[in-house]
Amino acid sequence: MKEIKTQKIGDCRIRVPGSKSYTHRMLIAAALADGASTLKNALISEDTQYTIEALGQMGIRIQANNSELRVYGKGGLLGACDTPIYLGNSGTSMRLITGIAALGQGAYTLTGTARMQERPIKDLLDALQQMGVRARSLKGNGCPPVEVTGTTILTDQVGINCQKSSQYLSALLLMAPGTPKGLEIRVAGGPVSRPYVDLTVALMKTFGIQLEREDYRKFKVPGSQVYRAGSYFVEPDCSQAAYFWSAAAITGAHIKVMDVNANSAQGDLRFADLLEQMGCKVSRDADGIGVAGGRLRAIEADLADMPDQVPTLAVVAAFSEGTTLIRNVAHLKSKESDRLTATVTELKKMGIEAVCSHSALIVRGGKPQGSVVDTYNDHRMAMSFAIAGLNVPGVFIRNEGCVVKSFPAFWQVFEELYQS
Repeated sequence: MKEIKTQKIGDCRIRVPGSKSYTHRMLIAAALADGASTLKNALISEDTQYTIEALGQMGIRIQANNSELRVYGKGGLLGACDTPIYLGNSGTSMRLITGIAALGQGAYTLTGTARMQERPIKDLLDALQQMGVRARSLKGNGCPPVEVTGTTILTDQVGINCQKSSQYLSALLLMAPGTPKGLEIRVAGGPVSRPYVDLTVALMKTFGIQLEREDYRKFKVPGSQVYRAGSYFVEPDCSQAAYFWSAAAITGAHIKVMDVNANSAQGDLRFADLLEQMGCKVSRDADGIGVAGGRLRAIEADLADMPDQVPTLAVVAAFSEGTTLIRNVAHLKSKESDRLTATVTELKKMGIEAVCSHSALIVRGGKPQGSVVDTYNDHRMAMSFAIAGLNVPGVFIRNEGCVVKSFPAFWQVFEELYQS
């Protein structure tokens, strides 16, 4: 259990690691590429390590040197694997690897933690089945563990429902170039978290893949393409930057997160816009994006495309004047924890009025009090509520080590706030 020190925070500059979302996708693109690729500034965390190990079990050699990864692609050839591939509670790993397993040889069994075995994947399995792939939930409940048998995919059209996760669509997009005839993907519902689809498309184009799209309704990827090997840079993670921008918001300090690009495809970049609406000053400079805290006011916000930042925004809302409404976040119930319920529970322990419905979260600003925060083994709960402790004495974070899932150095970087 970690106690958060409450003290005045000065102006400072912070660096966060490479994007988790980009690292997962770049690993897969490089694994399917036509030779060796170098991924610079990659995130090495619990989640990305699961993707690295899964690709290793599928015959892809990957060498790590701190934040630089060397991936030896085999032109789309994936080896057979007769032992289960364990993916912990990494939803991104599970869904993206499920997609590319359809291009492999033989049957792959993908499994994970008890929580992972409660997280939905049925819509992706249904789509693979439409394509003639043997893909099934081994417990018959639409959740992992799953078994996917690689095959030559001759179908060139598929429909998919992405109301629960945009990762289903990203999985199909990433594997589509490796099919003989290509793939036309029609999206029947959703997708939620749309910026992650944009991120996937942008990355594929960076790796030399051609594709066409009609908004978020239809995507057409020609077949028999191979990802282009090369040297690629993983940009800083805007999801992690948001915690430090939030620290500025509630303490009144000016905190700049270095090297964050205002033109990034990452959806969580828009979190700085929300803080601006709440009364903060935001500077978007060539060397990064800074936030200066001010008098905070409540807002209404649609976070369908930014689900990871719901707990973060809720914590900032607890220090704001008025009642904040966060809409379209039903998909948070199937994250690493039920984040809607968890966020409400922990805010109430701090004396803040909060309530959630099926798809919305309402937070009435007030004067938060210290409490022992349960993290539900959810990295984002730990990092979001740690920020509150900068302004409120008596905040303790249980199971603070859960941040290794996405940001192993979080507490070291967090300590830099006190040194400013």
